[in-house]
Amino acid sequence: MTPETAAAFKQLHHASLAANALDTKTKELIAIACGVSRLCEGCIVHHTKAAKIAGVTLQELQETLDVCTLMNGGPATVYGKKALEAYGA
Repeated sequence: MTPETAAAFKQLHHASLAANALDTKTKELIAIACGVSRLCEGCIVHHTKAAKIAGVTLQELQETLDVCTLMNGGPATVYGKKALEAYGA
């Protein structure tokens, strides 16, 4: 990535996750769900760590992963485990 593209992506990242109508905690749970759905291990780890810092509980993470499993089937159980590992559970 060029420095300009990296800076633009970083700005998009911060703007998208800033608290507004949805708090940052909720937005990080959504990001985890997207990461699991897209099978992106890097996204899962990054957003799970950020979610934990934002105050997400293990139960909230588990319930988010339950919805991922409902919507994505078996692969979500594999990639959801990566989120639990990143959380430290």
